[in-house]
Amino acid sequence: MTIPPRSRAPARPLTWMLASLLATSLALVSACASVKTGTGGQPGGDGTGAAAANSGGGSLFGSGGTSVTLPADTADASRGTITSSNGATGGCKNLQCQQPTCKDGPCAQAACPAGQTTSVSGTVYDPAGSTPLYNVVVYVPNADLADIPEGVSCQKCDGTATGSPIATALSDASGHFVLSNMPVGHYIPLVIQVGKWRRKVTIPTVTACQDTPITDKNLTRLPRSQSEGHLPQFALTTGHADALECLLRKIGVADQEFTTDAGTGRVHMFVGGATSGDGAGSKGFAATVNGGVAFPNASTLWGSPDKLRTYDILVLSCEGASYADAKSPYRQNIKSYADMGGRLFADHKHSYWLESGAAPWPQTAVYMNDNNDLPDPSTLKIDDTFPKGMALADWLVNVGASTTRGSLPVFQGQYSVKAVTPPYTQRWIYYDAEVARPGVEYMTMNTPVESSADQQCGRVVFTDVHVVSAAAGGVAPDVSWPEKPFPTGCTSTTLSPQEKALEFMLFDLSSCVQPETVRPVPPAPE
Repeated sequence: MTIPPRSRAPARPLTWMLASLLATSLALVSACASVKTGTGGQPGGDGTGAAAANSGGGSLFGSGGTSVTLPADTADASRGTITSSNGATGGCKNLQCQQPTCKDGPCAQAACPAGQTTSVSGTVYDPAGSTPLYNVVVYVPNADLADIPEGVSCQKCDGTATGSPIATALSDASGHFVLSNMPVGHYIPLVIQVGKWRRKVTIPTVTACQDTPITDKNLTRLPRSQSEGHLPQFALTTGHADALECLLRKIGVADQEFTTDAGTGRVHMFVGGATSGDGAGSKGFAATVNGGVAFPNASTLWGSPDKLRTYDILVLSCEGASYADAKSPYRQNIKSYADMGGRLFADHKHSYWLESGAAPWPQTAVYMNDNNDLPDPSTLKIDDTFPKGMALADWLVNVGASTTRGSLPVFQGQYSVKAVTPPYTQRWIYYDAEVARPGVEYMTMNTPVESSADQQCGRVVFTDVHVVSAAAGGVAPDVSWPEKPFPTGCTSTTLSPQEKALEFMLFDLSSCVQPETVRPVPPAPE
């Protein structure tokens, strides 16, 4: 019997079959990869193919380079994100597709063996790359970073990490961090941020089911300049009795970032002191820096509420006296600045703004304004009765500023504050060697002090310790004098123990505002 042949579908052209196969392959690959790559296939890079640090903002997926066009069911046209192609809402997107926890369609990742995880670890450093930093947020973004607002703003701890972070961590008292549930692959973007300091870098490779340690300090330090990321906008007033401008240089802020308010640097310089000129610190730049231009007077800063609002942080160097004539008209301006979310770093005789400031600031502590210095040297104690105080005590040991936990050797300690007044102010470092003359050497307060904690956005740090680079070993301290144009008065290159303590307080001042009784935690990943 003859069996009739089966009916057959018309033959498909070979070109159609190849195109179909290619489209299917691209859809599967694209669903578990990034949308765009910089030249050389590097997400989050600078478009040049370099797996190195890039700027603090910009596109998560780089600029330039190649672009993959995705099928309609996997691409979010508004953001260019990748989703799993199984049609489910809320699927893995972008770098989530490379996380071990992604179990969505073609993006599903193999589980690690028991006891193994995919992580990245490292240590966060100051811009100089020398001192580890506490309480810095480290995270992997999954979208473009939002621009950081310029000038005074309310920075609460639940809203500083942008870019839809998918893995987050905080550096501990040794500066160490561990990011768990990391995306696996090459050129993974990493953001390092504390307050308005922010830098985005690229991790060359993250290997599945093991820790990837970052040992290159250049990849985990904060930015030195605007070319590396975002820095807060500082206004710094010089004073004859201290040199906080030299401290900023030593922690790594690049010289090109020091300008007047007519320049584009992130540290605008002003000269403080009395209306007569007494107490003035450095009054201008050296001839080889910014053309030797003079600093404007601090009264042009303090006297303008609009100008004050353009700065994130005011750094006020001690002038050797209070000089009330130069400050009295502007007391309400300074309080209003802090109440709006501004940050104030007040050194010694700038206790005037607190002791004689707008109400209720004079009630925030027991102010003494005693001109008798503490014995030189003195051993101060760390108040470790609150979370950050505990971290400071540990950190000082870790960075070599303390040989005994809970103590700090200092030179030129002052005596302006006898005691804090809770809940307005928090004591950090204090002197108790003389029963009749206790003193608070470092204290903070969140502002407005008369508001509830959930309404406080600003912060004030007061220090009664000058930045002396060294009183022993033959090294002269840095100076800020009228006859020493900046930066010629900055002669030392290493941080003394008390300068390290000041560095801790400066970056704490930069961080998001929360009650001192609350332990810092990293932002929750999405």
